[in-house]
Amino acid sequence: MKSSIFITRKLPDEIVKSLEQHFDIKMWEEEDTPVPRSVLLRETKDVEGIYCLLTDTIDEEVIEGAPHLKVISNMAVGFNNIDIGAAEQRGIVVTNTPGVLTETTADLTFTLLMSTARRIVEASDFLRNGNWDTWSPMLLTGQEIHGSTLGIIGLGRIGEAVARRARGFGMDLLYYNRSRKTEKEEELGIQYRELHELLKESDFVCVMIPYSPHVHHFIGKDELALMNKEAILINTSRGGIVDEEALYEALVNKQIWGAGLDVFEEEPVSADHPLLSLPNVVTLPHIGSASVKTRLQMAQLAADNIIHVLNDKSPLTPVNS
Repeated sequence: MKSSIFITRKLPDEIVKSLEQHFDIKMWEEEDTPVPRSVLLRETKDVEGIYCLLTDTIDEEVIEGAPHLKVISNMAVGFNNIDIGAAEQRGIVVTNTPGVLTETTADLTFTLLMSTARRIVEASDFLRNGNWDTWSPMLLTGQEIHGSTLGIIGLGRIGEAVARRARGFGMDLLYYNRSRKTEKEEELGIQYRELHELLKESDFVCVMIPYSPHVHHFIGKDELALMNKEAILINTSRGGIVDEEALYEALVNKQIWGAGLDVFEEEPVSADHPLLSLPNVVTLPHIGSASVKTRLQMAQLAADNIIHVLNDKSPLTPVNS
């Protein structure tokens, strides 16, 4: 008899077929709409595996309501949507999809940095709205990227990949990390700074740390006050790490020059979010890993994790022990 799993969002056919070879599958058939809470609770109560996304809250209620559950496979690097403690108490394996999205997310991070610095979205809207009447010396001027200083908060896989891209632009590189990585300093040409030093010295600050309650509003009013008035903040890690209210005030009061955001504390973001009203903010709907190749690799890795665990093999990318 096959094990049963619940998939919280419609997946590409090739991924579903790879899972159907091993399991009885129930799947929320909507591609663009999260599974309702009532459906999630109902459909997971008898399964051994849950295949979920960041948009799905797999909390203690879900876990306790699924007595046969053995594995929760998250199609994402982050896993703050899952109650890891509740899973561990039940001996449930939790997995994620790191590694496969490193380069794609680094591409997006640097794209966001460049778009914010050179006011690309604002300039495109300026043209499309029929406002380009003449050329003028300071029209839509932005910030220089080549030769500027980039400060990276969190030198993990993606932070390292961003640093490699920045070297091609002749940027001076600084980093802050929970533990110093001396072996990477020579390899990447990057220098360690304490957080307050990095914020003071950097023209661009990229937030690249994973979310946990410990780093909630890690970048807040005091940290933003340390940045210079021409500085740009980029966040492609997780919402909640940056205090959005403090960021809004810093931008309105011209404490910093601009911001580029792919993530928000509450997602999806409503159209009336204050940060979306500012011309010096470039905003994206959490598309850091959104290339066709990478999303398919993430989907397959999440599938492979469930396949391994429910066939009594070690998970490929476990989050918990």
